[in-house]
Amino acid sequence: MDSNAYLLQQLARWGYTLEERPRHAYLAYCGLDQPFTYVLAHGVVKTSIILKNGREFNIAYLKGPSVISLLRDEVSAFTSAPFNIRVESDKASFYKVPRVELWNNLNHDTGLQQYVKEYYRQRWSESIRSQQLLAMNSKRGVICGFLLNLAQQFGRPVDGGILIDFIVPYEDIAGFCGISTRNSVNRIISELRHDGLLDLRERHILIPSLESLREQIAE
Repeated sequence: MDSNAYLLQQLARWGYTLEERPRHAYLAYCGLDQPFTYVLAHGVVKTSIILKNGREFNIAYLKGPSVISLLRDEVSAFTSAPFNIRVESDKASFYKVPRVELWNNLNHDTGLQQYVKEYYRQRWSESIRSQQLLAMNSKRGVICGFLLNLAQQFGRPVDGGILIDFIVPYEDIAGFCGISTRNSVNRIISELRHDGLLDLRERHILIPSLESLREQIAE
């Protein structure tokens, strides 16, 4: 059994029950105090923050099963939410666990302690890769890198390539890639379609060749 499945099994054994929310429902708002940690069982959520100029900066898409946040200390019953959490799939199911209870349970389970270490290690690695992508590439390269990551995380094989299996709005692509306007994203997507590097299928992004897309990225 993998660590994510084991975590969900333990949460059910501890007596927590699944909750469900529809697409674009918010689970948490950045800066507001909350007593819960969210553990995503099924679906996709987006984490983001609002910058001082009012623009949204996207942090990550997360696919269940996954812990959405284990940030901050282990002893405070309430903590400021580190980011917004919004459902991006048609629906998402999750466990909403009181923070202190979760940490107490984790601290008595060596398997889940290893899960937490790997969680932070993975998030740190993803953060470094994201910074490298933004620093070393043009807007086109950044978008190609972002779409490649989505294909690896959410893609499924179909006739003609790899289909990213949920709708990714251009506004979100702009927010993830540090691009100021949706129009800039639309222009670059049009160029990539013209070059045969991607296509659209019922509002979903289709990537004919991951290798060809990877060649557009400076690494």
